[in-house]
Amino acid sequence: MENPLHPFELHNYVELSLFGLDISINKAVVMMWVVLALVSGLLIMAASSRQLVPTKLQSLAELLVEFIRGMILDTMGKDGLRFFPFIAALFLFILFSNLLGLIPGSYTVTSQIIVTAAFAVVVYSLSLIVGFIRHGVKFLGILVPPGTPGWLLPLMMPIELISQLARPISLAVRLFANMTAGHVILGVLFGLAIAGGALIGWLPFAFTIAMNALEVGIAFIQAYIFTVLTCVYLGDAFHLHGHEGHEAHTH
Repeated sequence: MENPLHPFELHNYVELSLFGLDISINKAVVMMWVVLALVSGLLIMAASSRQLVPTKLQSLAELLVEFIRGMILDTMGKDGLRFFPFIAALFLFILFSNLLGLIPGSYTVTSQIIVTAAFAVVVYSLSLIVGFIRHGVKFLGILVPPGTPGWLLPLMMPIELISQLARPISLAVRLFANMTAGHVILGVLFGLAIAGGALIGWLPFAFTIAMNALEVGIAFIQAYIFTVLTCVYLGDAFHLHGHEGHEAHTH
């Protein structure tokens, strides 16, 4: 039975280096290009064929726009709409990466921790930049929970600091772990189906079909969770502790 981690291995198609930095082209890079092309093509085609009675493609694009807009308004308020292009690009890229990764022979970009970590660092860095631009030094108030008595500050501030630093880590690991685990399970079930032959191989194959359907749902859910937490972190930067409950609800 093939090693279930084999599909996650990357082998360079073209060796490239820029100022000592490895920028070689491999399957993950190609898949990111494919995702960008599909997302861009979908939105461009939907926008270019706008009609009073929307086509199926236009209806899909409008549904996605309204969904993302509602997510931003619920977590960040109207101020957050200025980040709509960033939030929409993030959600659609992760969603399409997750879904395309379910196609046999393709590659799940979000199963690479370096990819999810890069997204998480960009998101959290942006929230810090927004917070300091909007509030200045007062933004450091995120380290002081509302209503904390003065004598508890030496204890609570380090805890809050650790909590803040854990945000990008949890954001990156959650997406990476969920996408990797699902594909490993599918790989194991496929291996068992092949090893079992016609006699008992049908049982793991049936589980594989069920898992594929579940993975489609997980692809949507993980894209949603990553994006809504991005909105929560940016919302906290706007309103400091005004939206703490959203993250707990999302978990």
